[in-house]
Amino acid sequence: MSEEQAAGGEAKGEGKPGSGAAGRAPGQAPITVLAQYLKDLSFENPGAPVVAAGGQAPQGRVDVDVKARSLGEHGYEVSLVMRAEASREGTTAFLVEVEYAGVFQLNGVPAEAVEPVLLIECPRILFPYARAIVSGATQDGGYAPLLVNPIDFAQLYRAQRMRQSPTATA
Repeated sequence: MSEEQAAGGEAKGEGKPGSGAAGRAPGQAPITVLAQYLKDLSFENPGAPVVAAGGQAPQGRVDVDVKARSLGEHGYEVSLVMRAEASREGTTAFLVEVEYAGVFQLNGVPAEAVEPVLLIECPRILFPYARAIVSGATQDGGYAPLLVNPIDFAQLYRAQRMRQSPTATA
């Protein structure tokens, strides 16, 4: 996390009477979704119509990544990137790539919690929408809708932290 991100996530008004939990106004949620949008969508169906009409179900994998960047005082952009590739009998059936993003404002979140909120809680909010896009794209491509299983973003975050710092403990 950059210093800019840490500074942007500091709570203002902490310790002042009436400032609410962790420096936010009473009744104000810690995360405000300012916008959600599809940044990128790619669907490839190289073997159509032969592969799409084949007998056995395609086998594949889904890769997920989360990116976050500061937008200054206006908040943070968080992107959920999903890539699903499937093949049938050694032939690529389909490849779908989706980048679904949102702009989030963090309200009274302590600086040390900004990164986990951005990389765990914000993608949880985005996930159902990205999942629906993947499902619709595969169905529109002539396949059964690909229903991506729920993702444990906390575990994904811990694994990413371990890769960045192999000497850190979980």
